[in-house]
Formats: sequence, structure tokens, C-alpha cells
Amino acid sequence: MFHTKTNLATAFAGLLTLVSPAWADTAAVSGAPNATAVIDGRQLPAPPEAFGGQIAQTARESEPWWPPRIVAPKTAPNILLIITDDSGFGVPSTFGGVIPHDTMDQLADEGLRFTAIHSTALCSPTRAGLLTGRNHHTVGFGVISESSTGFPGYNSVITKDKATIGRILRDNGYATSWFGKNHNTPAFQTSLAGPFDQWPIGMGFEYFYGFVGGDANQWQPNLYRNTTPIYPFEDAEPGWNLITATADDAITHITNLHQIAPDKPFFVKYAPGATHAPHHPTPEWVEKIEAMNLFDDGYEALRATIFENQKKLGLVPQDATLTPWPEDKIRKWEQLSDDERKLFVRQVEVFAAYASYSDHEIGRVIDAIDALGELENTLVIYINGDNGTSAEGGPVGTPNEVAWFNGIAEMPIEVQMQWYDVWGTEDTYNHMSAGWSWAFDTPFDYFKQNANRLGGVRQNMVVSWPNGIDDKGGLRDQFLHVIDVVPTILEVTGINAPLEVDGILQHPIEGTSFAHLFEAANADAPSPRKTQYFEMMGQWALYHEGWLLATKVNRMPWETPGVPNPDPLNNQVLELYDLTTDMNQQIDLAETNPDKVEELKALFIAEAEKYQVFPMDASVTSRLAQPRPNITAGRTEFVYTRPMTGLPQGDSPSILNASYTITAEIEVPEGGAEGMIVTSGGRFAGYGFYLKDGKPVFTWNLLNLDRVRWEAPDALPPGQHTVAFEFQYDGLGAGTLAYGSTSGMGQGGTGTLKVNGIAVDTRQMKQTIPVILQWDEAFDIGSDTLTGVHDADYVPPFALTARLDKLTIKVDQPQLTEADIATLEDARKRASD
Repeated sequence: MFHTKTNLATAFAGLLTLVSPAWADTAAVSGAPNATAVIDGRQLPAPPEAFGGQIAQTARESEPWWPPRIVAPKTAPNILLIITDDSGFGVPSTFGGVIPHDTMDQLADEGLRFTAIHSTALCSPTRAGLLTGRNHHTVGFGVISESSTGFPGYNSVITKDKATIGRILRDNGYATSWFGKNHNTPAFQTSLAGPFDQWPIGMGFEYFYGFVGGDANQWQPNLYRNTTPIYPFEDAEPGWNLITATADDAITHITNLHQIAPDKPFFVKYAPGATHAPHHPTPEWVEKIEAMNLFDDGYEALRATIFENQKKLGLVPQDATLTPWPEDKIRKWEQLSDDERKLFVRQVEVFAAYASYSDHEIGRVIDAIDALGELENTLVIYINGDNGTSAEGGPVGTPNEVAWFNGIAEMPIEVQMQWYDVWGTEDTYNHMSAGWSWAFDTPFDYFKQNANRLGGVRQNMVVSWPNGIDDKGGLRDQFLHVIDVVPTILEVTGINAPLEVDGILQHPIEGTSFAHLFEAANADAPSPRKTQYFEMMGQWALYHEGWLLATKVNRMPWETPGVPNPDPLNNQVLELYDLTTDMNQQIDLAETNPDKVEELKALFIAEAEKYQVFPMDASVTSRLAQPRPNITAGRTEFVYTRPMTGLPQGDSPSILNASYTITAEIEVPEGGAEGMIVTSGGRFAGYGFYLKDGKPVFTWNLLNLDRVRWEAPDALPPGQHTVAFEFQYDGLGAGTLAYGSTSGMGQGGTGTLKVNGIAVDTRQMKQTIPVILQWDEAFDIGSDTLTGVHDADYVPPFALTARLDKLTIKVDQPQLTEADIATLEDARKRASD
């Protein structure tokens, strides 16, 4: 099998000299309607086989012949690949956590527990590696797509020379499908204008049911079937939740496949939204967790409990200790007020309910496979987390994660307590205190985003395959990475990695198979992976044969530096750890081993050059505001002449950090009109221009903390009208980002509401939203999908009952003067000194 690393020239030479035929194995009588074939697989799609019959001038004298149907190798198992979200090593009960994971527990008893599979420290980069068997920078996902930049390692485009496991298995006879989170479609290619080659159905998955983006409101998600937006929750019974709906859809799809083609193996990528914020479990699961009183003693006590559980399970050495609590960043439990403790317990109980609920629904999918008689022949790979537990809620948590992306990291407790009774419901976009996140990454420390600490990158995994694993309940501690999953799947299925797909020479797979570890005889085999780099937003590390060179943590995930580190490769304090004796990075050996530090740094640079890590960039949320090649790029005027809904944020007009005018030409019928003219965002951040009680209204929802509202004094009489909202921005705009400054963003301005050219309401906004609106909501014209920007004013869909003749949006981005640039350059120079 072609699983080893090689260069493209060697691969191409190998392709030209293949001696095995493209159609390697044919079953049944050649040319019969039921003929099947297992293909060689190194060229996809397989070239057509030559006609094997005879053709004369008449059908009576001719011999028909049917090309064989491509099938997977006879022994190839079904594959269920599960990955959860933002879940650290100490979350599941299977690995010492206190949160019940009955499904994972049962699979571990029947299969293997892997304790050292590693992620990239961030969600979609990990998933890109998992899909392709290649490092995340290799496939353009150095960061999430919403932060993409115009460099090959960071543009969020998986190029055609890096086919996914879905494409490989599909062309080799598998039925392929994807359920849940898709965060690997570029944020600027998610509208119905396409292109769709970077969507699941364009990457080899024949069916997709899920959401596109980093997270979703589980009560009212931006949900798609293939590429079509769907809204099943609108007509559902109360209590509809995407976690259950995803399991339902997967069960239906797998069952139907089995009924239609019982001999055709399936490959299912199953990626629920849990436990990424917002944490949205059903009330029943919250009640179950509340009754267990798991968290009443606080996060330090939780950390100690998890650590002791892990020792009992043999996951950590008996003499191991924990790193110190980060008192300078996260206050100890004893220092909290009564309200803080009450709120924090509520936050974590909702998180735990979300995790346990998700595991339960995964169990329903597995039960359905078992009911079909297919579980014995199904390879289940259940990866806990695509990175460590998220601390993006900050030290005190938040009822609205969108606020963190816009620079509000610590919302006052008295403000948060307003949402205490509805925490985890559709009224919140909630996240928990980082103290819980620190505990949930036990025995390691730090969080998601920290590529330099094991708490950010070390995951755990359960693998179950009754027909293929002979060491039930076994433990595997070998160093692995998510890129090793694809070559493992290829090995167990007997399918070759392709050298060519659609005529395009393929970049070699960079992962290494760990299938041999399924055998009891190899329980203590050496780690198949000797070297692995890590890099995320300027924090980096290198693992090599037991050593770990890592940059010292210089920011917490909720902290966004005003001036990013200008030289993240060199402007760092380097730490050195021997993981063979120090499993959780406690003893820094850099000072006494300078030669090893230099050796490993040189190796990191070599790996970084090989895998497209350069140029390194330490900026964080400010990258969200960078220009990208979406369908709005370079445009300053947008015209719409009919209602339209569902345009994603990444492909819609952005009016942030700019002056703009929104003008609607409408006709009001007899009896008056109401409804939405245009809106973008929703309950947790956005704007809306609408008619309420016949009066034009413009509302800015500032992160669900404040709403600035303009309203005309009178209802519009019947007839033609022009209503407009003009905003004059006071700041320098996002152009300051080019000089390492966010000073031009989120500034105030003056808004004026006009009716038929006459100003009817003018007011100032002291601040505006600097970075991003609510990303799982759409830009809608003529009605409002999902949640509204002002619940007190209207309830979606709030269809416009006036006739919309024309809607025009004009955006005037600020332009920096020479004096502005000189000031910014001087500030950047002083910050670098």
C-alpha cells in the first residue's frame, strides 16, 4: 500500500510504472449484470474497463457486456468515525472524568483505549488533518477559515491534490456520509452561489446533514441537507434539539442504506456540536447531572478527583503530580463570592449535561448499527475532542460567546445572573468559566488554542472493532496524531492511497498507520510516530522521540493582544521537557540542555518549511476582520429586488467598522404594513431594519447586552416610500490591522433614520461591534430566519407585508491618510522595541 512519505517525482514515476491493472479483482461472470470488481485504487476514479462483449451490425449477432460495479474489498469493515468538540482529556468517565459517558465506556470495554492521540489545538485544523491524513497547514487550515489569510498554509482551501478519506472510500465502493459539524468549508464559499467542491458533497461524501461553521445554536441551527438550508425545528414539537436530530438522521440514513444494499459498507463521519459553545443540552439531561452534585466543591476539587481516578485506571503514573493552579489568571474556588460559585456550578452542570447527552445519542447510532447485525464488522473510532477544553468563556464564563469574539472576555457576574434560570436554553449562547476548563484537561494544563501545552493538544480515543481487535479492554499509550487515522483506515480496509485523483497527482499522505496496535502482541510496540510539530497562532512546539520543545505560554485563550508578537518563531521563551519521565510538562530542562533546544528548534523550522507553517502569525481575533476573497470583496454597493434568506455571514455585505447607507424602496398596502426589510445576525449580535406597527425601525443588537434603536414617530401611510438608515463611522476602520493595531475597530458613530428623505431620528452609538456578528445566523431580506435581533419587537419570521421594490446597501470603508499611517507605523515600532 502507498502509505509512506515520498516526493511527488517519485510518486509520479510509480504511477507510470504500475504493473497491476486498475481493475484488480472481478467477481461473478465478466460482463454479467451482477458483476463486481475491486479496483487497484491508485488512480481515482478508476478508468473505464474496455468493453468485453462483441458488437456486430445487429443485436442478434452481438454479445452484451456490462461493466462491473465497483465494490470495496470483501473484508473491508463499515467505519464510524466520531469526533466531539472542545473536550479535554479529563472530560469523559472513560478516561477518569466524572461526566458519564456510557457509550464510550462500553466501547472501551469491547475495544481499546488510546491515551496519546494528538490534535492541533483548534477545531477545524484538527478536522482537516483527520479528513486528509495530512498536517493542517499542508491542507490550508493553519487556523479556522474565519481567520484565514492569503497564504497556502492558512487559506482554508483543501486543494485537489489532497483528496479526503471520504473521496477515497467512495470511489472504492463505500457509501459515504457526514453528520453534524462541518467547519472545513471556507467561510467565503458557504452561500448558494457556491462553489460546492469544498462542501462535504464536493469532498467525497454522498450525503451531508449538519451545520457549516464553528458552532451552532442547537435549538435553531443553520442546518443543511447537502447544500440546501432546512428548518425542521420550525414544525417540530417543543424541545427539538440538533444533538438528537443528528442521531435520528444518521440512524435513518444508515438503516436505509442497509435495506437497499446490505453488502455495501458504509463510512460515516459523525461530528456532533457538543461540547463547543453554546452548551445546549435538553432540560432532562441538565436535571440528571444536577442530581449527581458533581461540581459543588469547585473546580480545584474536581481536578483532584479526576487525577485520582486517572491513577486508579492506570492512565498516569502513581507518583505523578499536578502543575500549580494558575492563581494569577483564575481565582481559586475559596476566593469566589456566593453568586460566582452558584453561577459557575450552573455553567458546568449545563456543560456536563451537554457532553453526556451527546454521548448518549452517539450510543443510539451504535445501537442502530447493532440492530442491523453490522456492529461486529464496524470499526468505531471515537475521538474525544478536536482540541483541549475551551477557555474562551474567560475566567467567569459568559451567556454569549459572541461577546468574547468581540473583545468582552469578562462579563460582570451581576449581568450574567440575569440569565441564570435560562442558562443553556435558546436564550443563551453560553460558555463556562475557564476554571472548569483547566480541570477538564487533567492531567495536563492549559486549553484549546495552546499548541505548546499538552492540555491543548493531547486527546484520547476509543477504538472498537469486534472482528478486528483481539485485546478487548486494552490500553495503548503510543504517541499518535489525528493525521494517522486516514492511513489506519486504508490499511484495515485494504484500500490503496491514490496516486492520482481526477487526473491530479496526489500529495503524499503524511500520517502513519497504527492498525498494528489493534493486536494484543503489539500492545507495547514503539510509537509509530517519532516526530510531530504543533503551531497555532504563534504558539508552537515540537515532539521528537520523547522530547517536547515548546514556547512558554504568553497569553491565555481569552486574551487578545493589542499588538501581536511580530516574530513568533524567535521572540519566544523556549521550554524543554522529557515526556518519558515528565508526562505533564512540569520540569523545564531548557537551561541545562541548550544543545537539545537548538537541535529541536532547527528540526521545528525544517518541519515548518516542509508543511507550509510559514509565515507564522500570532494575531488572534483581529484576523477575523481581515479581507478575504468572498463574493463581496471589492464591492461597495449591493442591490436586491426581491426577498432572499439564508445568505451566510461570510458571503454577505459587511458594514462593520465603516460608514454605510441602507435604503429600501417599498410600497405599503391599504391597512398598513409590518415586517423585516433586512437583517443580519440574531439574538446574540446583529442588526435589523423593519416596520413595527407600521413605523420604520432600525435596531443594533450589541451582543445581547444593549440595543440601540431608531424609530420613526409615525406609521407609514399606504403608498410608495423610501426609508433609509445612514451611519457615519468615527473610526479609522479595519485598515489599521495592517499595522498591527485594532484601534480603528469598534469605534462609535452617528446613525440617522430617514423617511422619504427627511431625517426622523438621529442618535449616536458610543461603540460598535468590532469583529463579527453572530456567525451561525444569516443575512435575510423580507423576513428573518432563526432568531431575531430584538425579541421584544417581533418574533421571526416576521415577513414583510409591504412590497419591496429595491434594497440598496452602500458601504464606505474609511481610508487611511498618510498621517494616519505614519502614526500607526510609529506605534508599531514603539511596541516592538
